[in-house]
Amino acid sequence: MQTIGAEAVPHAPAPAGPGAAQIAQFFIPASASLQERRPRTLKHGDTFAVFDHNGDALSGPGSPEGIFHRDTRHLSHLYLTIDGARPMLLSSTLRDDNATLTCDLTNPDLFDEKGRLVLGHDLIHLRRSRFLWNAGCFERLVLRNFDTEPRRLSVEIAFAADFADLFEVRGSHRERRGAHHPPEVGDSRVVLSYTGLDGQRRATTLAFDPAPARLSGSSAIFVLELPPRESVSLFLEINCGFEGANHPPRRAFYSALRDARRALRQSAARAASIATSNDIFNEAVRRSVSDLYMLITDTPEGPYPYAGIPWFSTVFGRDALITALCTLWLDPTIAKGVLGYLAANQATTSDPLADAEPGKILHEVRHGEMAELGEVPFRRYYGSIDSTPLFVMLAGAYLKRTGDLATIERLWPHIEAALGWIDTHGDRDGDGFVEYGRRSDEGLVNQGWKDSHDSVFHDDGRIAEGPIALAEVQAYVYGAWRATAAMLRRMGRPAQAEIYGARADALRRRFDEAFFDAALGTYVIALDGAKRPCRVRSSNAGHVLFTGLAEPERAVAVMRTLMGSSSYCGWGVRTIADTEARYNPMSYHNGSVWPHDNALIAAGFARYGYRGEAARLFQGLFEASTYIDMRRLPELFCGFARQRTQGPTFYPVACAPQAWAAATPLSLLQSCLGLGFDPDGMKITFDHPVLPDFLDHVTLRRLSLAGSVVDIALRRSRAQVVVEVLSRSGPVRVLTTN
Repeated sequence: MQTIGAEAVPHAPAPAGPGAAQIAQFFIPASASLQERRPRTLKHGDTFAVFDHNGDALSGPGSPEGIFHRDTRHLSHLYLTIDGARPMLLSSTLRDDNATLTCDLTNPDLFDEKGRLVLGHDLIHLRRSRFLWNAGCFERLVLRNFDTEPRRLSVEIAFAADFADLFEVRGSHRERRGAHHPPEVGDSRVVLSYTGLDGQRRATTLAFDPAPARLSGSSAIFVLELPPRESVSLFLEINCGFEGANHPPRRAFYSALRDARRALRQSAARAASIATSNDIFNEAVRRSVSDLYMLITDTPEGPYPYAGIPWFSTVFGRDALITALCTLWLDPTIAKGVLGYLAANQATTSDPLADAEPGKILHEVRHGEMAELGEVPFRRYYGSIDSTPLFVMLAGAYLKRTGDLATIERLWPHIEAALGWIDTHGDRDGDGFVEYGRRSDEGLVNQGWKDSHDSVFHDDGRIAEGPIALAEVQAYVYGAWRATAAMLRRMGRPAQAEIYGARADALRRRFDEAFFDAALGTYVIALDGAKRPCRVRSSNAGHVLFTGLAEPERAVAVMRTLMGSSSYCGWGVRTIADTEARYNPMSYHNGSVWPHDNALIAAGFARYGYRGEAARLFQGLFEASTYIDMRRLPELFCGFARQRTQGPTFYPVACAPQAWAAATPLSLLQSCLGLGFDPDGMKITFDHPVLPDFLDHVTLRRLSLAGSVVDIALRRSRAQVVVEVLSRSGPVRVLTTN
């Protein structure tokens, strides 16, 4: 188990010792294996849903299923039966664009009270089509009789709403809860409601079309007469908090479906398209792009990718910043939305309970009852050490990608505030490194992306005591200062740019002296509160390459260490090498494989000229995806060594889809192709491109730069990759270096 964060999760038992009670409060129960359930997920805006393959949500201890809105489970049980029996599953599929879930079912053998067969199996087909839109879940259930005789059927839909806070679903125990109200039952509509201890009334409205034969506060029963070869349709609308539907569910289903599909098409149309010689990879990349746009929520500041389903379907700073960096080449609008939202919610005052300090960038936002009451500290929480420098890095990368100086000038006060936080609150002791330590006992113990309680330790396994300076955080600070220098030059302020460039150079020298360990062949994971190095081989070192902090002569050693057998398991680089004291391939952060982690490592390899190694990481993760449901890379998987003819070992409660995992194939492709942008010179560049072995050619369409659009094909030609411009609109040029 692990504390909350878009990077936090589970294994039992809870740790003992000081602070254990606070840590345990935010655990996710390991009894709820998402891999065993392999649920079907939908999302729109602040609403998401988790169903089983039949399209049901089965209540019970540890069940993550249901419909959730703003961190509250508005429907905890949904169960379909035909003549009292659960239908048998034929298939369960999500559309490629995630617009709808379709479940095909059929009847089992049905018997009367005397045990006589009254309906043989596979004679009644049931198709459930379902989607989310504007805080509602819309469903059409079509039943068709394939028998030669007419059939009279009873269809029951049972339902319940526990209005559990997401943290309760994740395993937190509450001594007190609010009040459930009696159901309000009409002819075709039921309202279930609850008033929390925060005084807010939360309601779920279920509307049926046609009206059921019998309707209660827990079920709807339809009695259907089905002639041979005929069909009948039932419609259900489940709305989270809106008690008066404007249209009957049948009409609402079709109008909402039209609007939902149109919105998905419009948002996804912003992205460049990718087609390759490998059909399986084409499926994987389509799923990645579809997941990315499903996870995006429109905010007043622009599109914002929520972190993941089911535990992290909300704003996370670090996750969105890294997702935006990974997808910047594909759709810069995402980065613009992330920057705008985080700037608008930047901390302006100090609040120890929220780990907030002026200039600091958000870690997490929650809207549920427990957050509103302060039972968890994450209503608006700032406890991540890396979101702030990543914010500045993304701003610089966005300008380099788009040339949109107006947006950067509008954001500049927030960028300056973030830089001020790095200098003051970030560097607690004035040693030139940025450290973290929570401000209250309620906050996260570890505040880097590896935020498990035991993720930072010494070579003998002792947990490091803070304040802790992580290797990758110094790399992000270096990247932030380099980005600041570049932005200042674009704004015509060269003198200030020189100052930040000099600070970056000085940090590189200090960092090399304090963090590089020749005996390890890599950078240590961190310095503890006494400035003692935590001599552990970790994937964190790859992030040092990602931003360019590593001295060039160190890069080859770091690369070889990361790609050695103790770190590279065959699918990807482990978070911790198998030589280390706390290595556990089944742990959350101490030996597992995280796709986004590998994407940043691959980008670091490419930066230092090791594109072949980046392609090897790409190959491993792609081959892992071929064993995974819907080709969807999860949040993480176990770090066991790859075995011939076997797929990766899954982590039981990994979120899927997860935004930065969805972005991983897109980032890996850019790293291998050496794809870069120069808006001032109107150039798109391919620097020593390589293709992994599973790709012979790649076609990129609608690749945009400053109003110009180009279609490009890349194909393998012996040892080189040939780049061909298929079409262009505008003055953009395409250059390649081999």
